[in-house]
Amino acid sequence: MSLVKINSNYWDYLFKDDPVRPNLNNKFRLTGNRVNFLLTQDFSKPCAVICVAFTKNIPETEKQLKNYSSNKLSINYDKAIFYTIWSYSKGSGKDILFSTVDWLKKNKPEIKRYITMSPKTKMARNFHLKNGAHELKSN
Repeated sequence: MSLVKINSNYWDYLFKDDPVRPNLNNKFRLTGNRVNFLLTQDFSKPCAVICVAFTKNIPETEKQLKNYSSNKLSINYDKAIFYTIWSYSKGSGKDILFSTVDWLKKNKPEIKRYITMSPKTKMARNFHLKNGAHELKSN
């Protein structure tokens, strides 16, 4: 499996498949202090996608996420906010999450906390708790 950074006009068409935050457009995802990754097996078929914002504060709403991860407000960021994740194949959600954390540890050592903005569903909560997360707050 390969972790690939999504750029404008390359794999960005996958954002339309986002089941969690379909309202966030490509401009939002590809600007500011935000990165997006694709997990793929053969570079022709997607397995999973994850979207990450870098912030100094912990957002509770999408509006705060946007404001906190804009370039001018995210100076000296130390948090990675995983604001959406989806998979096309079983087990790929977990794989992309851990691969992205590994990438961030190597490439963004200033990140000290990893936080998710998951939907309030039993499935999302169980996924995170099963994979070692601690519930910080429910908004």
